Amino acid sequence: MFAKTPVAILYDDIFLEHNTGSGHPERPERLFDIIQTLKQNPDYKYNLVWPKLRKASNKEIALAHSNEYINLVENEIRALINNSPAFLSTGDTVITPKSLEVAKMSVGAGLVAADEVMKGNVKAAFSFNRPPGHHATKDRGMGFCIFNHAAITARYLQQKYGIHKVLIIDFDVHHGNGTQDIFYEDPSVFYFSIHQHPLYPGSGRPSEIGSGAGEGTTLNVDLPEGAGDERFIQGINTYLIPKMMDFKPEFILVSAGFDAHQGDLLGRLAYTSRGYKEVAKMINSMQKQYQSKGIIYMLEGGYVPENIEEASRAIIEELFLL
Repeated sequence: MFAKTPVAILYDDIFLEHNTGSGHPERPERLFDIIQTLKQNPDYKYNLVWPKLRKASNKEIALAHSNEYINLVENEIRALINNSPAFLSTGDTVITPKSLEVAKMSVGAGLVAADEVMKGNVKAAFSFNRPPGHHATKDRGMGFCIFNHAAITARYLQQKYGIHKVLIIDFDVHHGNGTQDIFYEDPSVFYFSIHQHPLYPGSGRPSEIGSGAGEGTTLNVDLPEGAGDERFIQGINTYLIPKMMDFKPEFILVSAGFDAHQGDLLGRLAYTSRGYKEVAKMINSMQKQYQSKGIIYMLEGGYVPENIEEASRAIIEELFLL
């Protein structure tokens, strides 16, 4: 297997050091299968590049979060006196002494991916960061999330590279309330989420379309429990693709949650690797149609390691064809 262009994989072993405690679904083991496959499968040897990661600065994190929230995170994590997991005061997010360093490196992974694409080294990248990010609002961490990787990367692309229009596609089983909140009044970022309803966090109804200047650049698709690949594909085809004819994205970010995969611990949708592969093809087609600068996938949820491995591999093999 040879790719037209290599795909960048963003990963560092430090991601395993965010210790959520015994029995927590968002655990380091989520990454074991996919990283082992990508490193050891001979078919991928010449198709992947592994850029060196860096920690995001507070100034970069502040592209999407308030300074008050960043200070709160730093102070609460630095106040921890042992390695026992605690909770961030703003919500249901575990923190330990290593969590600040891990979270900043996870944000940095998205920024390095953006640099790799914009410098022309790759057309696509996949960041296997943890913890996830799409529930983190401007001033609140929740839903296992500390900082919002996709939102920060979108702002970074706009600020550093002059990208005017960013599309964020979120196919996690849960609605990305944080990403929606950050861009709700911003017409330069189109946020699309297809997710199970009813389910945590309860937001993401079709009536939520943005407000002010951003009205019409938020799009939510509810799916009922048990919905599978056909509803997933139909949601992209019927709702998202027609909207892009007007928006014409210059860059595509994907909040790639695999908790919509059948058999997940927290979700009750029934996607398979075939569905993820077909949707990846559709995203590739959008990139080509609008000559978007590139595509970056960022790991969100997904709590069965084999499902993450299977679905991610299906997507990456499509990215080889860009």
